[in-house]
Amino acid sequence: MTQSPTAHTSAQEQARAQFTVPAAHPMVTVLGSGDALLRVIEKAFPAVDIHVRGNEISAVGDAGEVALVQRMFDEMMLVLRTGQPMTEDAVERSIAMLRASENGESDGQETPAEVLTQNILSSRGRTIRPKTLNQKRYVDAIDKHTIVFGIGPAGTGKTYLAMAKAVQALQSKQVNRIILTRPAVEAGERLGFLPGTLYEKIDPYLRPLYDALHDMLDPDSIPRLMAAGTIEVAPLAYMRGRTLNDAFIILDEAQNTSPEQMKMFLTRLGFDSKIVITGDVTQVDLPDGTKSGLRQVQDILDGVEDVHFSRLSSHDVVRHKLVGRIVDAYEKYDSRNGTQNGTHKGRGKAGHGHKGK
Repeated sequence: MTQSPTAHTSAQEQARAQFTVPAAHPMVTVLGSGDALLRVIEKAFPAVDIHVRGNEISAVGDAGEVALVQRMFDEMMLVLRTGQPMTEDAVERSIAMLRASENGESDGQETPAEVLTQNILSSRGRTIRPKTLNQKRYVDAIDKHTIVFGIGPAGTGKTYLAMAKAVQALQSKQVNRIILTRPAVEAGERLGFLPGTLYEKIDPYLRPLYDALHDMLDPDSIPRLMAAGTIEVAPLAYMRGRTLNDAFIILDEAQNTSPEQMKMFLTRLGFDSKIVITGDVTQVDLPDGTKSGLRQVQDILDGVEDVHFSRLSSHDVVRHKLVGRIVDAYEKYDSRNGTQNGTHKGRGKAGHGHKGK
């Protein structure tokens, strides 16, 4: 994209910038279908008037805001050059990243284009990529460290991105197998398998991991890979007494491990293996009086070489926009009525199921 020099009118601290979109990029890829992307930008920068004529885009308004709009269009063009389309969600997240950088809230040099164009895994006609800066740093940490903890709320991609990295490692022959495990806490410590072998029937507790595999591999190949032991989906109890070599191992829902289980799991690490442990320390479902191994391990392993803690926040939640609106609606309801998740605190399972330990 070419741009004209920014003109300033100091009296009103106004600025003007003009961009020319190369002919190689149809304007619909920049503005969106029905100008949807343009509306997202206009809503995010109310102090800037944005006008489009042909392949020329001009922005007039507050100098600082115009500069951010200019950077936003530059980042969009960098993404579009890779052949990846821009979405409303990607535009919103790019603007958030630029604002965080502008306000000094981001300590990294990564640009929105670098975050949005990092491919992890391409499968079945879609590509899995990080969508936020913290997600990119989490993925990078998995590449650099032997043990990585992904800690953050639901919907931040902790498990999904780790599984994409596991499948990538398997396909590139960095490891010979993938092991996916979860503690079976809410089932009352009972494994409770359905009839059939583990390879035939997946326990409901492990189903989310199995479902994610279906997004990343040919579904027809999964039973064969599981039968061969190339992919193992098993409860945490199955890890005891084993040494796991040449494997990519993921422990999901780790907030529901006891300190003893966490130590047991970490010491399963064998040669040429990698471990990713994911969990949300605000959603502990252990019985009263039981400490969360995920909370404790942060103090124990803090500063240990080749162990990394990646922390994601609500800003990294990547789900359907309606999910965000539903969560916000529940929070407003709870604040008005003194409830938790729509239920009076202290009553029923919802009242005690998420106590911190």
